[in-house]
Amino acid sequence: MDLLLWRHAEAVEGTPDHTRELTERGIKQAHKMADWLHAHKPKRLRVLVSPTLRTRQTASAFTDDFEVVPALGPMGSVADLLGAVGWPDGGGATLIVGHQPALGRLSSLLLAGVEADWTIKKGALWWFTNRVRDGETQTVLRAVLPADLV
Repeated sequence: MDLLLWRHAEAVEGTPDHTRELTERGIKQAHKMADWLHAHKPKRLRVLVSPTLRTRQTASAFTDDFEVVPALGPMGSVADLLGAVGWPDGGGATLIVGHQPALGRLSSLLLAGVEADWTIKKGALWWFTNRVRDGETQTVLRAVLPADLV
């Protein structure tokens, strides 16, 4: 299974939180990452998005074919993210467009085996896959791309 975690691009400050829009810089970040995704994405990529405006705008730079999943919102947990994608047995490829701290905590769990407060920068993409070697399931980090390097 491939699991791609994309933190929403830069958004304006303010309230209410769910209606914060992307800044001009955020729009550019989202489009640059979307261009990279189009060139490198796995086949049949399922896209799951938090219900916030900024995550939907980020995802829309890449595709309009996405599913809004309330559990992926700003208060979502690692368990919510794993449940939404069925990692590691879900098969195929899934892209989550979501928020900190859950994305960073999930990355920590996948790579270090424990949840820790790792930071994923706005607009960045982390790509994981899993494989079985000698009867043991392993997590592999395929890519980490900050928006400013794409």
